[in-house]
Amino acid sequence: MRREGSSCRIAVDVGGTFTDVVMESGGRHYTAKVLTTYADPVQAVMAGLERVMSLGKRPPTDAEILLHGTTLATNALIQRTGAVTALITTEGHRDAVEMAYENRFEQYDIDIDRPQPLTPRRLRFVVRERMNAQGEVLVPLDESSVEALVPALSEHGVTSVAVGLLHAYANPVHERRIARILEERLPDLSVTLASEVCPEIREFERLSTACANAYVKPLMSRYLNRFATELAARGFNCPFLLMTSGGGLTDVVTAARFPIRLVESGPAGGAILAGRMAEERGLDRVLSFDMGGTTAKICLIDDCAPQLSRSFEVDRSYRFKKGSGLPVRIPVIEMVEIGAGGGSIASVDNLARIRVGPESAGSEPGPACYGRGGRNPTVTDADAIMGRLDEGRFGGGAMTLDIEAAAAAVDGRVGNTLRMDTVTAAFGIGEIVDENMAAAARSHAAEWGKPLADRVLIAYGGAAPQHAAQVALKLGLHNVVIPLGAGVGSAIGMLAAPVSYEVVRSRYMRLSEFDASLIEEVSADMRAEARAVVGSATSAPLAETRRAYMRYVGQGYEIAVVLPDATNRAEVLREAFESAYRQLYGRTIPDLDVEVLSWTLALGSAAPAFRFVPGEDAGDPGIAPRGSMYDPVLNDLVTAPRFARETLVPGTLVEGPAMIVEAQTTTVVVSTFTATISPGGDILMTRAAA
Repeated sequence: MRREGSSCRIAVDVGGTFTDVVMESGGRHYTAKVLTTYADPVQAVMAGLERVMSLGKRPPTDAEILLHGTTLATNALIQRTGAVTALITTEGHRDAVEMAYENRFEQYDIDIDRPQPLTPRRLRFVVRERMNAQGEVLVPLDESSVEALVPALSEHGVTSVAVGLLHAYANPVHERRIARILEERLPDLSVTLASEVCPEIREFERLSTACANAYVKPLMSRYLNRFATELAARGFNCPFLLMTSGGGLTDVVTAARFPIRLVESGPAGGAILAGRMAEERGLDRVLSFDMGGTTAKICLIDDCAPQLSRSFEVDRSYRFKKGSGLPVRIPVIEMVEIGAGGGSIASVDNLARIRVGPESAGSEPGPACYGRGGRNPTVTDADAIMGRLDEGRFGGGAMTLDIEAAAAAVDGRVGNTLRMDTVTAAFGIGEIVDENMAAAARSHAAEWGKPLADRVLIAYGGAAPQHAAQVALKLGLHNVVIPLGAGVGSAIGMLAAPVSYEVVRSRYMRLSEFDASLIEEVSADMRAEARAVVGSATSAPLAETRRAYMRYVGQGYEIAVVLPDATNRAEVLREAFESAYRQLYGRTIPDLDVEVLSWTLALGSAAPAFRFVPGEDAGDPGIAPRGSMYDPVLNDLVTAPRFARETLVPGTLVEGPAMIVEAQTTTVVVSTFTATISPGGDILMTRAAA
């Protein structure tokens, strides 16, 4: 039984290398970072939970709620370890997922590497039926063609199926009938309907999203069931919510049904943290930088809010090339993600160039310096050699770094090949990964037409504070913020996220043929669906945000327009569209009709009040007051002071080169920066004027 006034809130972020856990109790926060256990990720989560509950002196019964983000769905898509998945579609459209956009995202590459569909052609089946774009039945569903697929699905060992029929977003009756037939004949088969997971126009994206959802659905269902069972067995009787890619929290039932909405759940938590920090500190233009063990994520934040989108690409085969990944249409915080984390593996290519990533050593075996049998040199090994990590406090003191193993790995794969000494080779690895991240930021900003100049870099994740100053130098930025608890920033952000859910409907309308009843009907339908999800997860008051995806007639793509409360006149929608269009393109097009393709409605609670307050006892943990550190500006090893972050009071000034060490990460202050501690405890690094 929970004691009066003793409740605590918990957030868990399962990453590709580390699993982060944060517990909020009595206004203070306790953190843990443990290596992710690939064979059974729940083991690492339970180890992290046990650690934070012990630090906070709380029994499991005190847990009020548990929030969870995970990269399991993303990793399954990238590594192709999901279910044996089939696609059932309309006769004549079997190859739509393979034809894709029929364009070349890399114009001059004659050996272009296109993303392979999750469903190979032998597992793509067709049924006889046809709808038109208005949802009117042209050819009734031939149920015998559905029945004929049952033996083939069993023969190929299919465990999950995506059903995506032409124009089913307008009328899902045929998809639903197919689902009922399959559930009757194959009760153990997992079924995903495109009309439920992505009820929007554009056939290729809808089918791709449905296939991706079907591909990871059995895996995520098993994981969530196992997670719930293990929580109950250990005395955690609280509800738990899942972080979605769009920055909200949803219930387990919805997450198990639509796991594709979780593909960016961990990084979304970090973007929420950066947005909240921007709001609290009055920062209008921010670049958030999240670097963990496996990947780096970069997000543009304007007016204290991350940029949102309804499309996302998983596993781009060309690092920054739009169109080279698997498209999914879900609500998502817009960010760029590259294989540049602490575990990213370094090598030398045929042109004698150092390359880093996207392959990662992960947590098994991990970087060579972990002493777990890793032999490949990684970014973390390079950081250890350059003195950027404190051997006594790495991973909260739970891991002792093996610097000799790191040096052997870097020499063996990089230094000896390029005839460099160990430190220079390590610097080369760091320089390449920093430039990769800076290039990703430049490309992302250019793609969205937003400048990088004068932005504040907010860095979090276990590896970001070691690289933030150098990335800022490459981008020409002058200010860097390292928040309290940066090493577990994404998990902290989950504690600041609202409960919310977004619904979409494609219903075509031209403003010249304005129909107020259509808007009322589609809004009521979306509101009911969103309320059914959100209402089961929170009893707090709910607010809604509606958007219309609009364009000028004849254009190929639409823009998102926030709808005003009064939408009963065409003039109101036109004014909202032209305002958004002008802000994006600097002009409008006179005397041209406007059309709406899709409508969305997001329903959610207010974000909870939040401020991170470390719960560990303050005091000098006994780190070495000085140590050898490679300064990339001076191009040399220097003797630099080391400070325990928890001993630095607000107003403290630290001049670079220096290191600020804490349990989950280390901040490197290079010689061109100074660092001060803000009243809230954040590290504010400022670049000296040239």
